Formats: sequence, structure tokens, C-alpha cells
Amino acid sequence: VMRDPSQQVKPGDAITLTIPPPVAATPQAQDIPLNVLYEDRDIIVVNKPAGLVTHPAPGTPDGTLVNALIAHCGDGLTGIGGEKRPGIVHRLDKDTSGVMMAAKTAEAHQVLTKMFAAHDLDRVYTAIVWGLPSQRQQTIDAPIGRSTRDRKKMTITEKGRHAITHLDFTRSLPPLASVAECRLETGRTHQIRVHMAHIGHGIIGDPHYGRPMRSGQMPDNALRAALSDLRAFKRQALHASLLGFAHPITGEAMEFTTPIPQDMQDLLDGLELALKTRGHL
Repeated sequence: VMRDPSQQVKPGDAITLTIPPPVAATPQAQDIPLNVLYEDRDIIVVNKPAGLVTHPAPGTPDGTLVNALIAHCGDGLTGIGGEKRPGIVHRLDKDTSGVMMAAKTAEAHQVLTKMFAAHDLDRVYTAIVWGLPSQRQQTIDAPIGRSTRDRKKMTITEKGRHAITHLDFTRSLPPLASVAECRLETGRTHQIRVHMAHIGHGIIGDPHYGRPMRSGQMPDNALRAALSDLRAFKRQALHASLLGFAHPITGEAMEFTTPIPQDMQDLLDGLELALKTRGHL
């Protein structure tokens, strides 16, 4: 097996190519369970679990929310808004859970796309973050753009796009963590993850922006044990808890909320118990 791209071919070498089977040009229906919160002829609202990719992309050709939506909604969804991402008007990162909406008709897709571009909806996320804030309510106004060092990451940069996140820290678990309700005024890629890291309260479990506390910062073994549990969390502790909007066809005001999933609840309960039994709460 040749793994070095700079390796030179020599006379007499025999080269065998393994050609993978062809991939369908458009996403195919796959029987993936959906937690449907609401559905009519124009839209569908689901509670996306962590670990489910929104749409096919390099490295994830199938097994996505789009594949599940095609199976659930039927062939009529195919091509709505484009062949590769039918019905999709916004997305959640793979390891972010919570409320997501998709369009089932071309008319709904067009209206919803404009709505998201104008930020004409309510979006609130619940995040478990590192550390304790200096004040309960804050607004982060910092432009976000693509990192020049790592093109897969976003960063705060003057050349970035305008980005505003309103924060309300609703629960403290001193000195390790807090729960923040994050209301988006804009909707940039990785906005909450980047903004929270920017103010020194990265999201627990976030592999790119989280900046976890170090055990050397903990004054006793009890806190170091609790810290170890937080550092072991397998995904960013971020959940899209509320989505409010006007129905794209009827104009009816709609709002959908979901509680944090069990893994995030278990993380909070375990941390609270550890801190209480060791006299830190």
C-alpha cells in the first residue's frame, strides 16, 4: 500500500488501483428514526440527536438527517432547495443536539431561507461552559471569520462577519462550570462555540474551542475528580433548546422547545452531586 504521496514510481513496479463503488449523485432515503416535534405539508420540525450530521458532506456520504428526512417525507422532498441538501434551511453541528426545522415545499424553503438570512426568528441554545462569569447577563459583539491557521475552524477577526450573542448564565456550579442560555441575534458558523471561548468560558466537551480547565487549577482532590468527569465528556455540551418563527406560509407564530438531552442532564447532576457531597455547594 502506497501511503507517501511523494514516493516515486520505479521501473518494474506493479500498481493496483482499488476503485470504490459509485456513489449516488443525490442523497438516498434511509430508515433513520426521527423525533418529530411538528409536521404539516410545508415544514417539519425535529429534535436532532447529538452525533447525527445534518446533510451529506465529504467523509459522511450518508446516514445524515437529510437521508432520514427523504425517507420520512417521501420523494417530494428531493430537490427542494438543491439536490445535495434538500429541505435544509439551517443546520446544527454534528455533536450539537436540539430543535431543527426543514422545508417540505419550494415555497416554504424560499421564505425560510430569507427568514434565516434576515435573522427574523428566535433561537436559544443551552450550553454547559467552563468557569464562572463575572456577570450574569452579557452580550458578545465580535465578528467571526474563517481561521487562517486552520480552515476548519472559525475565529474572532476584524475581517469577519458581524456576530452577536446574548447570554444569560442561569446556573453556577462553582468553581468548575456554569449553564448559559445563549440567544442568537445573528447566525454564523460555530458562533456560540467561538464566542464562548472568546470570553474565556468555552463549552465543555468542545474539541476545538473548549479550552478545559487544568487539574493544577484545582485546590483539592475532590475538585480534581469532578474536573476529570467534565473533561471526559464526549461532545460539546450544546443544545438548541428553542426555535421560534412565523410559519412560512400561514404566518402563524410558532415556538418549539426541548429540554437538554440525558447526557447533558447526567453531566450536570453528577457534577452537582460531587460538589455537594464534598462541601463545595
